[in-house]
Amino acid sequence: MPDITLITADGQVHGFEAPEGVSLMAAATGAGVPGIVAECGGQLRCATCHVIVDPAWVDHLPPPTSDEQAMLELTAVPRESGSRLSCQIVLTPDLQGLLVQVPERQY
Repeated sequence: MPDITLITADGQVHGFEAPEGVSLMAAATGAGVPGIVAECGGQLRCATCHVIVDPAWVDHLPPPTSDEQAMLELTAVPRESGSRLSCQIVLTPDLQGLLVQVPERQY
């Protein structure tokens, strides 16, 4: 089970364990982390599960698909180099310790 840490815009740290094979979005919303709206439920049809992956972890993730890249153009806050949609990050043992920031808003 990967240990995940999300830091919300107000600085609150939310650490939790998550099962392998689920999306970061599903794990975070299931753990009650505020700030991830996930309006489309992980269908890659919105950008309301936007997160910013810590620079130390960016290279541990597969690159975003062209569809994810297109949706990242619609984020409510300016896109950063580590911006990803949490619905597209599938948790694996390699992501043990993953650190991400939740932006200040999703709309």
